[in-house]
Parts: sequence; C-alpha cells; structure tokens
Amino acid sequence: MSAVETLIAPQPAPPREPFRWTPLRILGATLLSLWVLAGIALALWLVDAWDIEKVTTYGPKFLSGLGTTLTLVGISITLGAFLSVPIALGRMSSNRVLSWISYGYVYFFRGTPLIAQLFLIYYGFGTFRDQLEAVGLWVFFRDAWNCALFAFTLNTAAYQAEILRGAIESVTRGQHEGAAALGLTPFQTFHRIILPQAMIVALRPYGNEIILMIKGSAIVAIVTVFDLMGETRRAYSRTFDFQTYIWAAVFYLVIVETLRNIWEKLEQRLTRHLKR
Repeated sequence: MSAVETLIAPQPAPPREPFRWTPLRILGATLLSLWVLAGIALALWLVDAWDIEKVTTYGPKFLSGLGTTLTLVGISITLGAFLSVPIALGRMSSNRVLSWISYGYVYFFRGTPLIAQLFLIYYGFGTFRDQLEAVGLWVFFRDAWNCALFAFTLNTAAYQAEILRGAIESVTRGQHEGAAALGLTPFQTFHRIILPQAMIVALRPYGNEIILMIKGSAIVAIVTVFDLMGETRRAYSRTFDFQTYIWAAVFYLVIVETLRNIWEKLEQRLTRHLKR
C-alpha cells in the first residue's frame, strides 16, 4: 500500500460551539448597553442645548486653540526627535560618563510628571530673572509659550530616546557584521542599514508618544497658553456652560482618531514587505 493511500482522509471542520449567555457576557452586554444609552442621551442633550450664538462667538477661538495645540505638539515632537538621537547614542555609549549623563536625563524626565517639569521651567526660571537677563535668555523664558515648548521638547526627547535606543538594539548583530563585510563605515552602517530597520520597529511607539503628547498638551492652559483647553476654559468662564468641555473632548478625540488612522496607514505602507 502506497503512502498516499495510508494518509488520513480529509475531515470536516469541527462544529462551532453554540453561543451561551454566561454571567460575564451578560454583565458585558449590560455595561455596553448603558454606555450606548449614555452616548445617545448626551448626543440628544447637545442637540437640544445647541446655541448658534455661542458657536459663532467661540467656534473660531476653539479652532485657534486647536491650531495652537497642533503647532506646539508638532514643533516639540520634531525638536525632541533631533535631541533624542545623541541621547540614545549616549545611552548606548561605552563611555561611562556619557552613558550616565544620558541615563540621568532620561530617568528624570520619564520619572517625573510633565506638569511638574512645566512648573519648574515656567515658575522656577522666573526666580532667576536677573541672571537670565544678564545672559540674554529672559526674552525667551518670560513667554509662557516658549516655556511650554521647552518643557515639552525636553520631555518627549527622553521618551523618544528610549524608543530609539530599544529599536536600534533590536537590530541583530548580523546586520553590523554584514555591513562591515561590505566595507561600509560605521556611519554608513548606521545611516543606511541600522536606522531604517530600527525606525520600522519604533514606528508604533512613536505614534503612541505623539498621541500622549497631544493629550498631555492640555496642561499648558494652566500657564496661560491659550491652546484648545485654554480657549475652552476661557469660554466656560464666560458662559458657565459645561458643554464647552464636551466639545473640547470631541476635538481631542477627533485629533487622536485621525492620527491613529494616519499612523496605521503609514505603518502598513512601510511594512508591506514584511507581510506574508
């Protein structure tokens, strides 16, 4: 008897288990229904409370605040990306001094709240006004926008440095050895071989960091920067209508969801060669 004849005949797929309402599923369906009902009630309330006069008065201010938020996050993320490269390289350096300095920087900015860092820069540097004026830096630090940008850049640089370091170290040693065998210099190896592969690994964490920065940017309203949350607070102080905060939440939700979809498309585009 041949081997083909001894093979097991094809079997049908196992039947699907019948759906059963377990206590956990009932609880989940109940909670989901409550969320749906709450969402519908909120939408109906917003429609009923719609005031075109408030929209025409504060709508442009909300859009202006939205632009401020996106500008602040965009610039700080870009500057933080440039700053993160030497910090990540310092973390991986065999030089103990550079390694410990980079480690201390990352440890401080990742281990303390962003709002505390913002207050240290905005209020702390204000106590050294005379010294800053002497070196010509008071012009920069007297502006709340500049202080917020400085704090956000330093904060995101620490997170991006760790993302970049982990991504670089995920590239196998064989890539370095292959580049050396081809006669590439260390700079060429890093620029053409290691960094492109590392960026694919770091793509999703970078997206998460940008989203966290967008949501965290709301704290700048405390130091009189009129971003989206700052304009929301100002509108509420004049109308005492808490739906202004609901619309601010909707704006943030739209921003995050739009960015998430863009990042997902970008990730699919850049990793299409990895699909099987």
